[in-house]
Amino acid sequence: MNNKETKAIKKPWPTKAAMEQVYELKLWGDNATNFYSGAGSHQQEIIVPYINAVTTFLTSFKNPLVVCDLGCGDFNIGKQLVEHSKKYIAVDIVTNLIDYNKKNFQEENLEFHCLDIAKDQLPSADCVLLRQVLQHLSNAEVQSIVGKLKDFKYVILTEHLPAGNFIPNKDIISGQGIRIKKKSGINLLVAPFNFKVIEETQLFTVALNDNKGVIVTTLYQTF
Repeated sequence: MNNKETKAIKKPWPTKAAMEQVYELKLWGDNATNFYSGAGSHQQEIIVPYINAVTTFLTSFKNPLVVCDLGCGDFNIGKQLVEHSKKYIAVDIVTNLIDYNKKNFQEENLEFHCLDIAKDQLPSADCVLLRQVLQHLSNAEVQSIVGKLKDFKYVILTEHLPAGNFIPNKDIISGQGIRIKKKSGINLLVAPFNFKVIEETQLFTVALNDNKGVIVTTLYQTF
C-alpha cells in the first residue's frame, strides 16, 4: 500500500473528538446559545411527553431517587427534572459543554461531570437516564455501557428507531449519525448486548413526521 492509499483511509475519530466536533460545527443545529443538542432536545412534541413520563415516574416514590443523566447535552430537558430528584448527576463527554452547564445551571442537588461513559466509572445512583445517546455509539461502546447498567435499579432508555420491524443493533462508527440510516436501531435486550432485566415497561412512543421513524422511551428494572 503506498502513502497516498494510506492517507486516503479515514480512521474513526475517538468519540470525545467526534462529539466535540458536533458542537463546534453545530451539526445538530444552532440557537442563541453556544451549545445546542438538536431537535430531540428541543421539539415540544418530543420533549413534553418525555418530561411528563419521567416526572410521573420520579414523583411516584416516597423517597426521591438519585438520578444519573448520561449524555445530558445542553440540559434543556434535565433542568426540568432536577427538582424531582434527591440528587441529579448530569454527565457528558464534551468538556466545554459541561463547563457551560456548570455556569448556567446551579442547584443544591445538581452536579455535572465530564466523563466518557463507555470508558469511565459511572457515578452511583438509583436511576439512570439514557436519552438518545446509545444510538450514536458503536456496538463496542454500547456493550461497555450495558455492563455498567446492572448497577442501577432503574434505567430509562430513549432511542430513535425505524417504524415497524427492523434488524436491531447494526454496528456504526460513533459520531453524529445513528443506525436509522441503516434501517436499524438499538435493542438492548437482544444480541449482542443481551441486557438482563426483571421488568420492561414502554412509557411512550412519538411517531416522527415524514416516515422518519419513532422515538421510544422504555423503563427497565434490573433488580
